[in-house]
Amino acid sequence: MAKSESWEWLKAIVVALLLAVVIRFFFFAPIVVDGQSMMPTLEHNDRMIVNKIGYNIGEPDRFDIIVFHAPQNKDYIKRVIGLPGDTIYYENDVLYINGEAVEEPYLNEYKESASKLPFTQDFHIKDITGYETVPEGHVFVLGDNRQHSKDSRHIGMVPYDEVVGKANFVFWPFSDVRLVD
Repeated sequence: MAKSESWEWLKAIVVALLLAVVIRFFFFAPIVVDGQSMMPTLEHNDRMIVNKIGYNIGEPDRFDIIVFHAPQNKDYIKRVIGLPGDTIYYENDVLYINGEAVEEPYLNEYKESASKLPFTQDFHIKDITGYETVPEGHVFVLGDNRQHSKDSRHIGMVPYDEVVGKANFVFWPFSDVRLVD
């Protein structure tokens, strides 16, 4: 009887471990925010869940917060600003997408407390990437802390196949559990 019960426990543990590995590898993964590039939306050392399956059946949307593989074998977390075909530029601290001014309410808190303005330096996508528009199969990303972010202005466009997933749930610190947009 004891051998049978031990065998059942062992099978249950193996199944649980296999499920955990499959879920972690294919569906969801934890990530730790490293640095200040997404402040005030995300703080250094926030722990988040990355949804890996959403972009297997769809593509990133504008203003999604994504995790992607970046140079130097690191994963970055940034906000999608430009989608394929978009023309992006900043002028007088205003984002223009395809010639239309676009509001960025997630930046209001940081703009008010920024020590130097403009919060986002003027640029045109062509001047920093060489492309008139965001190429097919790529996104243009920026950190919310525009003055302290290594993003598409420095590393270029992000190919879809480098995107790990969407990050919109902070689970630690426990006092700060929340969905982010």
